[in-house]
Amino acid sequence: MSDNSINKTDSKSRQEKIPHSKDMRDKLAGFAEEYVREKKLVGPLPLGQLQKHCHAIIKDRKINSSYIDFLAVLINNEVWREAVAATPYEKRLLLLPKCLRDNENCPADFDQLGLACENCGSCPIGDIKSQAEELGLMVLIAEGSPIVMSLIQTGKIEAVIGVSCLSVLEKTFPYIEAGAVPSLAIPLLYDGCVNTNVDVDWVLDAIYEKSNDGKSRLDLRDLRDKVNSLFEEDSLKTFLALGASQTETLALRCLSGDGKRWRPLLVVYAHKAIAVEADNDLCRDLFKTAIAVECFHKASLIHDDIEDGDLLRYGKRTMHAAFGIPIALNVGDFLLGEGYRLLAELELSQDIKAKMLKVAAQGHRQLCLGQGMELGWVRNPKPLSIAQVIDIFQKKTSPAFEVALKLGVLSAGKKTGLDALIEKYSNALGIAYQIKDDINDFDSNTDFDDVARSRPSILLAIAWEKAQSKDRQLLESLWQNHRQSETVGESVAETATRLRVKTIAMKLMETYKHRAVSCLESTEDISFKGLLRRIISKIFNEIDILDCCNDYKTGND
Repeated sequence: MSDNSINKTDSKSRQEKIPHSKDMRDKLAGFAEEYVREKKLVGPLPLGQLQKHCHAIIKDRKINSSYIDFLAVLINNEVWREAVAATPYEKRLLLLPKCLRDNENCPADFDQLGLACENCGSCPIGDIKSQAEELGLMVLIAEGSPIVMSLIQTGKIEAVIGVSCLSVLEKTFPYIEAGAVPSLAIPLLYDGCVNTNVDVDWVLDAIYEKSNDGKSRLDLRDLRDKVNSLFEEDSLKTFLALGASQTETLALRCLSGDGKRWRPLLVVYAHKAIAVEADNDLCRDLFKTAIAVECFHKASLIHDDIEDGDLLRYGKRTMHAAFGIPIALNVGDFLLGEGYRLLAELELSQDIKAKMLKVAAQGHRQLCLGQGMELGWVRNPKPLSIAQVIDIFQKKTSPAFEVALKLGVLSAGKKTGLDALIEKYSNALGIAYQIKDDINDFDSNTDFDDVARSRPSILLAIAWEKAQSKDRQLLESLWQNHRQSETVGESVAETATRLRVKTIAMKLMETYKHRAVSCLESTEDISFKGLLRRIISKIFNEIDILDCCNDYKTGND
C-alpha cells in the first residue's frame, strides 16, 4: 500500500517514535483495535492506564518500545472510535495544524480562529477542509486554540478529530480524559513546525466515521440550567404538597434558596447517562427524584447548622438563627418527610421504588453515623489523625454522592449492576471533595477557624502528624478549642505554612481524585463512565485552556 501523504522533501526529520512505513503503522493500528476489543476498553482512559495497555501490547507483539507513545494514541483512538462515529457531523470539530501548509507559497492569512485557507492546492489542508465542511464538520486550522474547550463546554462540539505532532498529542491526553471528550488523533509524520506531513488516508477515515447506533454526548450545561430552573419557587410548588403554614413556607424558601445543587444535578446526570433516550428532556418522575434528594440535603444542612452552632450559610442567617431551634428542627424534619413522600409517589414499579427508598434510608443512616462521630468529638475534642478525619469525611460526605447517583440510575428503570462502582467512586470523590472544601477554608481563613468552631480539619490533622513537641503543644491547644488570642491563631498559621500542610493536603486530594478515576476502569458503559469522569472535572475545575504548539505560543508569523 502506498504512503498517501505529501512528500515535499526528503530532508525533513521523521518522527522516530512513529513507524516510517505505512504498512507498519496500519499493522500497529490493527493491534490496538484487536486489543481494545478483546479487553472491552472504553474511554476515557487516564494516561497511566494507556501506558499500561501499551506495555502489554509491546510485550505480547514484540514491538519496538520506542513506539509506545504512538500506540497510546492508537489505543485512545479505538476506545473513542464508536463514540465519534455516533456523533453527528455538525457536532464534530476537525483541528488541523497550520504547519501542514506550504510555508513558502501559502497565500492564506490568519484570523482570530487560525489559518484562513484559500484552498490553493499547494498542501493537503484545502482538500481535507473541503471534504470535512461538506459533511458538516467545523474546521479550525490552529493548534492549541483556546476556542476548542469553550466550544466543547457550550455543547456546540461533542467530538474532536485532531491532527498534530506526538509531543502535542501527549499533552492533550489529560484534557481529553478529564473532559471525557470523544476524540480521534492522527499524528504528524515529521518533526518540526513547518512543511510537516500526515497520513491523509487516516485523516479522511476519521472524518467519515459514521454510525447511527450511539447516543449524543450529554449537554451538562443545558441539564444544569433545567435543574436550576426546577428550584424556582413557582416550579417547586407544582411538585410539593405545600400549604400556607409557616413550616411549609420556610421549607419552600429553603429549597429555592442558594446552593450548588450538586446532588439533584447528579441524579439527573446519572439518569440521562443510563436512560435509553438520547435527548435532554426531563420527565416528571426525574424532577421529583431530584427534588427529593435536595430535600434530604437541605434538611441535613439545617440540622448541621444547629449542631455546629453556625449562624450564617451562603452569607445569610441560618434557619435556627432566624427562627429559633425548635422551628428549624421542625422544618428540617418536614423536608425529610417530603423527600420520602416524593420518592414513594413516583410512577415507577413497586420494586424500583422500594430500592430507591432503601438507598435513601441507607444514605441517611450513614450520614447520621458520620455526624455522630463528629459530635462525639465535639464533646471531647482531642487531636485526630489523618485517617480518623478521612473516616469522618467518608461517612458524612460520600453518602450524598452515592445516594444521588444510585437514585438517578434506578429512576431510569434499568438493571445496570453499577452499585459497587458507584460506592467506590462516591467514597473517593466524597473524601476528595471534603479535602477541597478544607483547603478552600484554609485559603480564606488561615487561622483554622473551622476547628475553633468545632469541626475536624484535614489540614490540622496533617499538621499534627508532622509537628514536633513545641508545635504539637500549640496544635493540641487548638484541637481542644483553647485558643485565647489572635497571637495563637497567627502562630498556628505560621506553623501550618512551615509544615507545608496545604501542599500535603493538595496531594492527598489528588490521591483520592485518582482513586475515583481509577475505579472507572471496571465499567464497560462508555456513557456512564464518561459522565462520572466529567463530574470530577466539573467539581475540581480540571479543564483549562491548553497551549499546545510553539506555533501558537509565538504567534502566526
